[in-house]
Amino acid sequence: MIWKEEYKIGVPLIDEQHEELFSRVTVFVETIRSDREWEEKVSKVNDTLEFMKDYVITHFQDEEAYQKEIGYPEAEQHKKIHQDMESYIEMIKGQNEINGCKEIVMQQFAGRIVTWLVNHVVGEDQKVAEFAKNR
Repeated sequence: MIWKEEYKIGVPLIDEQHEELFSRVTVFVETIRSDREWEEKVSKVNDTLEFMKDYVITHFQDEEAYQKEIGYPEAEQHKKIHQDMESYIEMIKGQNEINGCKEIVMQQFAGRIVTWLVNHVVGEDQKVAEFAKNR
């Protein structure tokens, strides 16, 4: 799994949500990379997209509420980053519904979501943790 303990920011709810996101993304990537035929993977891929669409909204709302609670000065910029990812996930889900589940699109999505998740949690979310610790 790509989750590491050092990614924790010290807020139990958010840390649990991050671990769940990393766990689901790990399974998604493993599914896409498996040797099974694409048709056998489609159900799991669709399940992951549905989960991501719903779960990231909840998670982002929880993160944003925490940032507001602690008076995080970069909360608006952070929210914009969240909105961009929500839009991307919605776009991919919409393409999937219209065009069917295409392997190349899901491979690209997997690469982008892993990169984004690690960079976001290690970069942006750690800034929030640092602010909270130093206030």
